[in-house]
Order: sequence, then C-alpha cells, then structure tokens
Amino acid sequence: MTTPLSRRTALQAAGATVLAAGTSLTATAAQADEAARKPAPKLVTYPRPSSMPTNTSFKVRVRTAPDGEWRTLDIWRPQLEEINPTTGSGKVYNTSMVYFDFQGSVEIEVTYLKGGTTKARVRPDALGITPELGGDTLVFTLDKPRDVVVQINDEIFDALHIITNQVDCNPPSADDPDVIYFGPGDHTVTGNILTVPSGKTVYLAGGAVLRAQVFFKDVEKAALKGHGMLYGGPGGVLCEGSRNIRVHDVIIMNPNGYAGTFGESENIHVKKARSFSSKGNGDGFDIFSSSRIVFDGCFMRNSDDCFAIYTHRWDYYGDTRDITIQNCTLWADVAHPINVGTHGNTDAPEVIENLVIRNLDILDHREPQMNYQGCIALNPGDANLIKNVRIEDVRIEDFRWGQVIYMKVMYNPKYNTSVGRGIENVYVKNLSYTGTHANPSMFLGYNAEHAIKDVTFENLVINGVVIADSMKKPSWYYTTDAIQWFYNEHVTNLKFLTTAEAEAATAS
Repeated sequence: MTTPLSRRTALQAAGATVLAAGTSLTATAAQADEAARKPAPKLVTYPRPSSMPTNTSFKVRVRTAPDGEWRTLDIWRPQLEEINPTTGSGKVYNTSMVYFDFQGSVEIEVTYLKGGTTKARVRPDALGITPELGGDTLVFTLDKPRDVVVQINDEIFDALHIITNQVDCNPPSADDPDVIYFGPGDHTVTGNILTVPSGKTVYLAGGAVLRAQVFFKDVEKAALKGHGMLYGGPGGVLCEGSRNIRVHDVIIMNPNGYAGTFGESENIHVKKARSFSSKGNGDGFDIFSSSRIVFDGCFMRNSDDCFAIYTHRWDYYGDTRDITIQNCTLWADVAHPINVGTHGNTDAPEVIENLVIRNLDILDHREPQMNYQGCIALNPGDANLIKNVRIEDVRIEDFRWGQVIYMKVMYNPKYNTSVGRGIENVYVKNLSYTGTHANPSMFLGYNAEHAIKDVTFENLVINGVVIADSMKKPSWYYTTDAIQWFYNEHVTNLKFLTTAEAEAATAS
C-alpha cells in the first residue's frame, strides 16, 4: 500500500526534484564552460637535421587523442656506455630517442622494427602505463608531457626514449637584442664554446642543434632555454661564479664531459633539462661550492653519476648548501644516480648541507666497484661534513648492480687527501625498492670521531614490506638483518619507523 504524500511532503519532494534538476543543469553548464576554456589539443613535432645520426630500431608515430592525424617522428641517436667488470673497458651502444611538444592528450604508436617482440614496458613503472601490444607494435596514451622509456623484451640499450614538452606558446623573437637565437638546423660557433653575457638568453628552437658548450662566466640573470639540443662540445653547460641563471627544457646529448658543471655559483634553476652520455667521466650535473640550486623535472641517462654534489675541486672553493633535486627520472649506466661528498678541501674543511631529494624515479644503477655503489650515496671525503639531508618519495626500480643507499665516511686514496668529517641528520621518508639485484646497503662510519649520526628511515618499503624497528623478528636481530643491510659500530642513532610511529613521535 502506498501512503499518500502530505501537502508539505509533496512540496518538499517537488522542490528537491527542481533542485536536483537545477544542480544537474548547473553541473552540465559548468562542464561545458570548462570544456570551452580547455585549450584545444595541439601537437608540435620537429625535424632532425640530416647531418645528425639516426637509429633504425623503431618506427614511432604520434597523434592528438583520440583521432588526430598520425605523424611519423624522426629518430635521434643518443649513445650510452657499459663497463666490462673484468677488463674495465667501456662498450658504447647506440639507442633511440624522439621528442615533441603537445597539449591535451596524445596517442603514441611504437613499432619495433627488429621484430620478435614478446613484451613491452613503459617506464617509470610508477606511471602505471600498460601499453596495448599487438605483434611488434605497441600503443599507449600520455595525458600530459612526460619523459618515458619504452623497453622491448627487457633490452637495456636498444630502447626508445620519448621526451615531451608543453607547447611553447611564447617563444622569443629571433630579432630580440637580449636573445641569442638558434633556429632549426645544425649550428656551430668558433671554438665550440658559446660565452653568454649577463642579461642574455640563449634560445634553442625545436629542431635546433648547437654543437658547443654554453658558458656562463661571472654573469647574472642569463639563461639557456628552448626545445632544441646541445650536442657534443667539450661539455654541455658550464656555469662559474654566476648568479640567477636558468636552464630550461634543453636536451644535452653526447657531450665530451659533464652535461652541466656549476661551480661557485648561486641561485641556479635547471628545469626539465635532459642528458644522455657515453664518454668516460660522462656525469650529468655536477655541483661544486655552490648554493641555492634547484633541479626540477630532469631526465638523466648517464655513463657516470647523474648528479654529483661536492665542495672544493680544481679552482672551486667554499661550502655547498641548499641544493634540491626533485621530480626527476634517473638512469645511471655507470656509477651512481646521486653521489654526494667525495671532493673537498682538507686544508680548509667545508660543509655540504641542506640537501633535499624528493619525488624521484630511479630506473637503473650499474656499478661493479663497491666504493661507488648506491642509488643514493653519501660519501664524504677530504674533510667534508654532510649534514641536514632530507630524502622523500623515492621509487627505485630493480637495477642491474649496486646498492639501494650507501653512506660511508671515507678516505679513498684515489681521490682524497683526508677522511671525511662525518654524516649527520639524515631523514629518509617513503623510499621504496622493488627488485632482486641489490647488494646489501652499507652504513660505515670511519671511526668514533668521523662517524654517521642521527639517520632515520620512515616508511622504508623493500619489496612491499615496511621495514621498522618494531617489526616482528628475533629479539637479538638488528632491523637491518631483515633486509640484509649492514652498519658498523661508528653509526649511532639509526632508526627505522613506520609512518604512524613517526607521527606519534612528532606529536608527543
């Protein structure tokens, strides 16, 4: 039996219906307004100059999603290196890269021309991209610009690197007197070094290749920007004694040295720079005696350390402080993704302090030598003191050879003239490793006067297991025994906490 509605109830019901209809109409209108305000999909691709080498493993097409016109991309050829652990010799491999700009979403189609495809992987794994694979062709979508690596059948070097940017809606004019402009094509400068004056911006348009090092020497408010490429040269970027410098978006490929060197400089911002290297000592970005430097959104695949942070070396002197590495993807074919502390000044000891390392995806690390292992390595030598380090939200995928993290107060006669002073106050939060190839991580103080002090891990996750001092284990076990890590007697106040335990400790 249906009970009749009272007049008041009926009016309330009617009002609710009208309100619901109004809400629906309002929501629909809001969605329409949002759609109208949303920029139209756009795709910008760039030709590879015929003078630049290519690779023939892949065919790559891209279109705006879901039904734009397909465009075939030119393939670039970075080179990479692997060290033979028996002979020490390095073998150079060709690999593949494409790059383009877009807004909206894009669909990417990759065909492996060598055939025999049984599986495909799009990395970093944290992006959760599962490609649709049919034969030797895979398809996937990017909803915003990201840098990713496509691996076929677990190939390490015969892979495809996809570099993407936002569309540059306001490029500078080639006639701007404050801009040193390089348009599409292959460019050289006298001596292969381009020295940048204060107040000037070097702009590499998409499709531009500059075969030179860009040099900032004792200047202020200068920049290197654009969607083009630095290729070869004695190094990528060299910044000495300079302030307020910006390096944005450029690709640095196959330099004959570091991708970037920053010495005795201050207030440097490097955003979405990319680096590929294969030469000996082919570091990515190295810092010496500098302060207030931010690396944001960089993709680095290097044949030595991707990032190295030091104090004194060569003609650089002074402390290094306030360094941030964030939102980056790192792949070290040789040595460390991040290395801190090796070089310093025994005669006038220096400090490396206030380091922030956050939101990273570490894709690989391969280093046979025990002294140079560690996806993140804190290794003070030469009387350096490392203190106040915050590492947070770092995802480490399975790598070929090395350690998850390595802390050692060291005296390495090959590089040092004295032992480091110590490591103090390191907080590691939300670090995860998934894999089976990691050697035991080591924490090694040198002696009681050159020690490691006050290191805390919060929510350390190894293969899905949270590692904490409170975890179930035999009472006589160290927490590190659970994951086969090791620390010596010169490490004090090493803690492993769950997030709940850390929050409770902060609240108390």
